[in-house]
Amino acid sequence: MRLLYSSIWLLALPFLFLYLAWRALRQRDYLRHWPERLGYGPSLKADRPILIHAVSVGETRAAEPLVKTLLERWPGHEVVLSHTTPTGRATGRMLFDGRVIQTYLPYDFPPLVWLFLARVRPRLCVVMETEIWPNLFAACARRSIPVLLINARLSETSARGYRRVVRLVGPALASVRVIAAQTATDAARIAALGGMNIQVVGNMKFDTSVPADTADKAGALRERFHGRFVCLAASTRDGEEASLLDALTSLDLPDLLLVIVPRHPQRFEDVAGLLRARGVRFARRSAAGSVTDDTRVFLGDSMGELAAYYAAADLAYVGGSLLPFGGQNLIEAAAAGCPILIGPHTWNFAEAAEQAVARGAARRVADVSELARAVRELHADAAQRAAMSAAGTAFAAENRGATERVYALIAQTLAQCSPRA
Repeated sequence: MRLLYSSIWLLALPFLFLYLAWRALRQRDYLRHWPERLGYGPSLKADRPILIHAVSVGETRAAEPLVKTLLERWPGHEVVLSHTTPTGRATGRMLFDGRVIQTYLPYDFPPLVWLFLARVRPRLCVVMETEIWPNLFAACARRSIPVLLINARLSETSARGYRRVVRLVGPALASVRVIAAQTATDAARIAALGGMNIQVVGNMKFDTSVPADTADKAGALRERFHGRFVCLAASTRDGEEASLLDALTSLDLPDLLLVIVPRHPQRFEDVAGLLRARGVRFARRSAAGSVTDDTRVFLGDSMGELAAYYAAADLAYVGGSLLPFGGQNLIEAAAAGCPILIGPHTWNFAEAAEQAVARGAARRVADVSELARAVRELHADAAQRAAMSAAGTAFAAENRGATERVYALIAQTLAQCSPRA
């Protein structure tokens, strides 16, 4: 199966670079660092580093407390942080400010993986969440480089897909030294695919700290919002903005300001175009000036400021959940004490979403019409918003600690590693 998988990679490689060029039409950073995708990662001659792979923005943010802990407690080890997307790389650059070595992980074709490992020479490989790369895992096993799969999660939808190729993913999972799963349900699904030595440690995203300037940025945003009641649509996905505009701008709430922060920066201009096409008066984060009385929408076209938006909002819809995208991370909103609305599709964060609803920190709606009714109700009920806010901060605080448990697993593995592995 792995030979067939590798053959598919070989045939796909030319088209992957055409895909990168196509993506670069909207996000020019896809044109940069192409040699790294072919295995030409950083050539390191010093003591062997710890490799941490965080595919994109969410995984990079989740890795932040662990990376900072490793830098503090293992100063003799360099950290190499690999990514797949330019936005993940930009997030790592913003979070760690040159304290880590960044690179793209190569495509999972054996010669590219071998070259990458020969140049980086990692002491161990830590993979965030459930990125399963059979050739990378096999190459690490051949070189006695332990692989740890941490903050691992697996939805039922993903598990069904993996079961179709279990002869490929099963040996890859079996080769992993330690799997640190978010929940018992995730652990059971991973074990059914062939994962071994699985421990349930919780979700590291609860341990993510807000940027130091969050309070200042939130205060500046509130000034720009000019005292309006702010309903934040956070991390929205393609197709959600239109339905939210239909439902919320028609509410008879003159002080309501809809703040839209799309999930992907390459969609900022698409959403701006949608607002212009509909004749909606809107302001942009990237432009100067405050919101006026006739402004209906504020477009959050900036990166790395979602914590500030949550801190400045009166309530928030967490995107990707009205349409079947699986939902985005609601933990950051809960930690900020922002009342949360979510749709029916939250399988990416199933347990966190259920717990948040059960604790009263979040409210689930069936569709956009019900969301509009919930916004109207919460707009009129400050006491209910305050109760949801308090429940959110308590929910976030109670679930912290996963990073420390993961660090203990990494430290144990490091102690067992031979420096000449």
